[in-house]
Amino acid sequence: MSQPRRIALLLALVTFAFYLPVAWTGFCIYDDGLYVTENPIVQAGVTWAGVKWAFVTLAASNWHPLTWLSHMIDCGVFGLNPAGPHLVNALFHSANTALLFVLLLQITRRLWPSAFVAALFAWHPLHVESVAWISERKDVLSTFFALFALLNYARYVELSPGRSPNAKVYFAWSLVTFALGLLAKPMLVTLPCVLLLLDFWPLRRIEDFKTWRTNCRLVLEKWPFFLISAASCLITFIAQSQRGASAVVSLVTVPLHYRLKSVPLAYVEYLSKTFWPAKLAIFYPLHERIPLGTVSASVALLAFVSLVAIWLHRTRPYLLTGWLWFLGMLVPVIGLVQVGGAALADRYSYLPSVGIFIAVTFAAADGAVRFKLPPFMLAGIYVFILVACVITMENQLYCWRNNVALFQHALAVTADNDVTRDNLGVALEQQGRLAEAAAQYRAAVRVEPDRFQGHHNLANALDHLGHPAEALAEHREAARLSPDTQFLRHRLGLSLASAGLTDAALQEFSAAARLDPHYVWPHFETAKIFLQQNRDDEALEELRAALRIDPNNLTVLNFTAQVLAASEHPATRNGRYAFVLAAKANRLTSGSQPATLDVLGMACAEMGKFDDAQLAAQSALEVAAALKLPAVQPIRDRLELYKKHQPWRESFGATNPPVKN
Repeated sequence: MSQPRRIALLLALVTFAFYLPVAWTGFCIYDDGLYVTENPIVQAGVTWAGVKWAFVTLAASNWHPLTWLSHMIDCGVFGLNPAGPHLVNALFHSANTALLFVLLLQITRRLWPSAFVAALFAWHPLHVESVAWISERKDVLSTFFALFALLNYARYVELSPGRSPNAKVYFAWSLVTFALGLLAKPMLVTLPCVLLLLDFWPLRRIEDFKTWRTNCRLVLEKWPFFLISAASCLITFIAQSQRGASAVVSLVTVPLHYRLKSVPLAYVEYLSKTFWPAKLAIFYPLHERIPLGTVSASVALLAFVSLVAIWLHRTRPYLLTGWLWFLGMLVPVIGLVQVGGAALADRYSYLPSVGIFIAVTFAAADGAVRFKLPPFMLAGIYVFILVACVITMENQLYCWRNNVALFQHALAVTADNDVTRDNLGVALEQQGRLAEAAAQYRAAVRVEPDRFQGHHNLANALDHLGHPAEALAEHREAARLSPDTQFLRHRLGLSLASAGLTDAALQEFSAAARLDPHYVWPHFETAKIFLQQNRDDEALEELRAALRIDPNNLTVLNFTAQVLAASEHPATRNGRYAFVLAAKANRLTSGSQPATLDVLGMACAEMGKFDDAQLAAQSALEVAAALKLPAVQPIRDRLELYKKHQPWRESFGATNPPVKN
C-alpha cells in the first residue's frame, strides 16, 4: 500500500475512532423529531410511498430527497436506535476526511499540507455539530458528493489537454455528483464558483485575470453546473416561502438594515470560531443591537484580508482561493436571507471552513521553507494544533451526550435567549422534570414576552402539572400574539375542550381550519367532539375531510378505521372501509407499528374474518414485545374475543377518555 493510501486510511480510521462516543448519544429534540422520531413515513423505512414522498415533499422548508432517503434507510436498518444513524454520520465524516485528503493531494501534489488540512477538517470542534446531530445528515452527505464532484472535475481537467475521450466522462460524473449533493442539501449552490477558484489555483487554468477570453470560456464551460444551481435555488425559494413554513424570516421581523450590518459580523464570528473554537453552541441568538463600530471593524478586517489575498495572488495564490472559498460558500447562509432566529450556526462552516484551512496551511508550509524552519519544528506546531483540536472536539462532543446537557451548555456560553430556554424546557420535560421545565418556559417568556412559543410551551407544561386555568390563560396569550397561526388556535381549542367548553373549542378548530385549509388536526379534533356528542355522521365527514387533506396520515387513518370497525353504533360501522384504511396504514408502516396492526385486527373482526383478526393482533403483540412497549393488555383482551369469534366494540361518547393523538 502506498504512503498516500496509508495516510488516507489512517485519517479515516482515527477520525471514526474519535467520534465513536456519538453511539451513546440520543436523538436531539431540535429537528430530529421532524426528520426521524416524529416522522412515520421515514420510520417506515424505504417504501415506494416513502420514496415518492421524499421527492415531492417540501417538509423542513427544503427539498432534499436524498437526505430523506438516507434517514429512511437508517430506520429500515436500525429502527429507532439512535446509535445507528449517529455512527453512519461518523462514517460519512470519516470518508469525507479521506476524500478531502485525496482531492488536495491530486490537485496540489503536496502530501503533508494536504494531510494536515484533512486532519483539521476531521477534528475541528466546529464540525462536531454536523456529525453529532442526526438531523445534520444533510451536511455530511452533501459534502460526500461535493468532494466526489471536485475529484471528478480535477480528473477532467487533468485529461482535457490531451483531449482524452474519458475527460467528458469525468465532467459528466462531476455534474451528476454535484446534483446528488444538492439533493442532499441545497447549500452547495455555490460549488460551481469553487470550481472556478480551483481553476485559478492549484489547477492553473487561469494564469491572469485580464485574459477575459480564457476566463469567459472557463465560466461558460460550467454552464450546466450553474443551471443546476439555479434550479436548486428556485426550488429552495419555493420550499421556504410556502404557507406555514417557519424558516424564512420576513423583512418586518428582521429588517434589511439589520441584515446588512449582521453579514460582516457573522463572517468575522465564523472566522474567529475557526481560529479559536470556544463557546460553541447549538444555537446563537440574533444580536439585540449591532453597534456601528463593531460593523465598521468587521468590514475593515474583511476588506484587509481580501486586499492582502488579492495583492499576493501571484506569489501566494492559495490565499485568494482559500479566502474566496470561505466567503463564497457561506453566502447562502450568511444572513441576507434570514433563516430561523439564529445569527449563525456551527454546521454552516462544515465545508466553507476548508477554504481557511487551505489558505493557512499552505501559507505556513511555504513560510517554513522561506524562513528555513526545521521540519521537526513545523511538525511540532502541526501536532500541537491537532492535539488541541482533538481535546476541544471531544469536550464539545461530550456536550451532546443528552439534550439537557446540550442546551444547558448553550445557555452558559451564549446570551440568555428564549429559544435555548424553550428547548431546555422541552428536554427537562422529556425527563419528567415538569416543574423545572415550566421554570424555563417562564424564563423564556420573561426574556421575550412577545414570542408565542414560550407561552405555548408553558401552557402545555401547566396542563400536565394540573393547572388548567393557568394553562388556558397561556394558550389564549399565545393565540393573541399570533392569531393567524393555525396550530395555536388548534391547541387553544384542545385546552377549551379539556375545560368542557366544547362550543368555544369547536369555534377555535373552525378558525384553525379556515386559516389553513391543508391543516388536518382541526378536522380530527372536531370529529372527536362530534363523536362524544353522538353526532357520528358529522364526525365521519370531518374524518373524511382530514383524509382528503392528508391521505397518508397514520393517526387519522388508524382512528378512522377504529371508529368504523369498533363503534358501538351499528349505523356507524363499515368493516370493509375500515379494513381499507387500516391496511393502508399498515402498508405505510411496513407492519412495524403495534397500534396499526391492532386496528387492522379490529377491522378484520368486524368483517367476520376472525382468523385474520387473530393473526393481526398476535403480530401487534409480537412487535410490541420487540419494541418493549408497555400497556399491551387491551390487545390481549381483543385477541381473546377474536378467538371466540367476537368483534371488538367501544364507545366514543363523552363517557370515554379522549383519544390521544
